[in-house]
Amino acid sequence: MSGVKGVKVGSYVLDGEHVYIQSMLNTSAHDIEGSVRQAEELEQAGCEIIRAAIPDMEAVKLIPAIKEKISVPLVADIHFDYRLALAAAEAGIDKIRINPGNIGSREKVKAVVDECRKRHIPIRIGVNGGSLEKELLEKYGSPTPEALVESAMGHVRILEELDFEDTVISIKSSDVPTMIKAYRLCREVCDYPLHLGVTEAGTQRMGIIKSAAGIGSLLCDGIGETIRVSLTDEPVKEVYAAKDILKAVGRGSGVQIVSCPTCGRTQIDLIGLANKVEEATRDLDKDIKIAVMGCIVNGIGEGKEADIGIAGGKGKAVIFRKGEQLCTVSEEDALTALLAEIQKI
Repeated sequence: MSGVKGVKVGSYVLDGEHVYIQSMLNTSAHDIEGSVRQAEELEQAGCEIIRAAIPDMEAVKLIPAIKEKISVPLVADIHFDYRLALAAAEAGIDKIRINPGNIGSREKVKAVVDECRKRHIPIRIGVNGGSLEKELLEKYGSPTPEALVESAMGHVRILEELDFEDTVISIKSSDVPTMIKAYRLCREVCDYPLHLGVTEAGTQRMGIIKSAAGIGSLLCDGIGETIRVSLTDEPVKEVYAAKDILKAVGRGSGVQIVSCPTCGRTQIDLIGLANKVEEATRDLDKDIKIAVMGCIVNGIGEGKEADIGIAGGKGKAVIFRKGEQLCTVSEEDALTALLAEIQKI
């Protein structure tokens, strides 16, 4: 985490001290009302940086409309037409995502860089395994980690030659081992902030699994300043998944739930109870650990490190705090009693 070149995005500084959660609007770029509404929902869910596709000049109108309603930074996703980047900068965008290689001539790239420098707008270079340059594919034979990093650093050099270093890099692949190795290689050769993600990760189930494996591994290495969990689903689900990944690797805040996998001793509906506890505390602004255990035999002992917990018995449950029993309640009252104790913390 140390040694990362700090890049300012809106009011944030990407320097490794905090990992920022990103997501992207999936509403039509021409549906201003729907896009504004979705951006507000993302911010409320905990999204810290929101990205919007700007495919044409009409879509530029999204920028002031969204920025009027949210307080988190907004990123414009630009491809091919450098004039869209210039218009987005003028409209007040906080960050621009481009691929210098598909923007066009050096003069066009310079025009974007000059405008971003003048307005203190950072640029994210986005390299993707599915759109690697033809010459690199011929050199490496496939989108290898080495090919992805060479592509990214080639784009970085273009910006550096234009005296621009407010740069963030993403090197995404749909293949988890490739993505992990590429980011590790990139961190070895540069100190720019890195935006992590497994691209085209899939539907909610496999998308979260692949993202947890890829993003989580890199975060455990101390690599990554921003993350996006890419799901073929509603963007708000990406935010919740990202928050859970951060908690799992010790980089997040909020409620953490530990629950046992159930066994033959379980005599209450532990699966249902655990799901209800998770849903009821998902947006709770408390840095606490909650244990939901299946039996009294060893549940209290195994959950003693939790701030608060519940252990099931036959038609009843014990509420405990730091391994000490507080009270015994009926199975029907278990959730209500647990939530009441959580509110006291």
